[in-house]
Amino acid sequence: MRTVRATAAAVTAVIGAGAAAVAVGRFASAAALKAPPGRPLPTEPRLTVHGTAAGQVALTRDLAALRPGRYGLAGDGSHAVVGPVLRAGSQPADTVVRRLERVTHGTLEPGDKVWLTPNVHIGNPATALGLDHADVDIPGELGPLPAWFVPGARDTWMITVHGLGTTREHPMNVMGLLHRLRFPVLSLAYRGDLGAPRSPDGLHHLGETEWRDVDAAIRYALRYGARRVVLHGWSTGAAMALHTATHSPVRENVSGLVLDSPVLDWEATLRALAAAHRTPGVLLPLAVRAAQGRAGLHGDRLDGTAAPDRLDVPTLIFHGPDDTVAPWGPSRRLAACRPDRVALRTVRQAPHGAMWNADPEGYEESLRRFLTPLM
Repeated sequence: MRTVRATAAAVTAVIGAGAAAVAVGRFASAAALKAPPGRPLPTEPRLTVHGTAAGQVALTRDLAALRPGRYGLAGDGSHAVVGPVLRAGSQPADTVVRRLERVTHGTLEPGDKVWLTPNVHIGNPATALGLDHADVDIPGELGPLPAWFVPGARDTWMITVHGLGTTREHPMNVMGLLHRLRFPVLSLAYRGDLGAPRSPDGLHHLGETEWRDVDAAIRYALRYGARRVVLHGWSTGAAMALHTATHSPVRENVSGLVLDSPVLDWEATLRALAAAHRTPGVLLPLAVRAAQGRAGLHGDRLDGTAAPDRLDVPTLIFHGPDDTVAPWGPSRRLAACRPDRVALRTVRQAPHGAMWNADPEGYEESLRRFLTPLM
C-alpha cells in the first residue's frame, strides 16, 4: 500500500510540475505574442533620470544609455528626444549625460523611470513633422485599418510597417526624407494596433498572418494611383514585408524591399524575449513550443519566405551584431546568397529596430541611394 501511495504521489508531482512548466511556457511566450504596441520590449532596461539642465539629461550609467545616436526617451506620461552622449562617469559617477534636444510631452523629473525608444516622434505627420497628411481607412480582411497618407508626386508609393514594441509613429523617423524624395507614403496600423481590429485569437503571429494587412495596403495604393510600391518594414514588419513580397497575389507591383532588423528566425526572437522576462534557461524551449502551439507558427514558413531563390526584387537590409532580439546571422546569409538582389548595411551599437537611431545620416544616405533607381 505504501508503494502504491508513493507512486501516486510521484505521478501527481510530475503532472503538477508538467502543468506548471506549461503555464510558465505560456507566460514566457506572451513576451512576443502579446507585446503591446508602443510599450518597451523586455530587453530594454529602465533608466533613472538624475537631473536635467541646459539642454542635458543625466541618466543611469548603463550600456543602453551609452548608445550612440538619437533616440526617444519615454516614460509613463512623458516623451523626450536625446542626442549624443556628452559625458560618461561624471558627477555623480554612475551617470551618463546626453544632449536633451527637446521634451515633447510631459516632464522629466529626477527619479523618473524612462527607457530609450526608436520612436523619436509622437503624434502624427502634421504635428510631429509639419507634413500635410490624410487619415485613411484601408479595407482589411478583419476590418478597417487606420493609416496615415502623406501625398507625393511619384507613382511609386512607400508603404511603411512598424514592428515589435513600436507604433506607426516609428516610420516618421524616415518620413521627412521620403517626403523630400517626393514619394507618397502610407504608414500602416495593422491588426492588434490601436484603432485596428484584433486578431481572432488576440495574439501576434510575427508576420505569418499580419502580412495580409500589408497586402490590403498595396491594393489600396494601387486603387488610388500607385503603379508600384516599395515596402519598408521594421522587425516583424520586415517579416510581414517579406511574406507579402513572396505570397501576395499583387506581389508583381512590389518593386523593392527595405528591411530593418528583420525577424527571420522567430524561434531565436521568442527565446530572446522570454529570456529577458527572466525565464529560466531550461524552460526556454517550452516558451518556444507554447508560442508555436498558441499562434500556429511553423518552423519552416519564414525560412521558406526568406529563401534566396524566392527573392525577386531589390532589397536593402539594415542590421547589426548588437541586435539581441533578431540575430543578424540570417540577414548576413541572405545577403551573401543573393548579392545581385540584396545589399546589407551593417549598423553597429544599435538595438533591435533602431538602426536609423544609431546613425541617422548614414542610414538616410544609404536609403536615398537605394531608392533612387526605384523612383
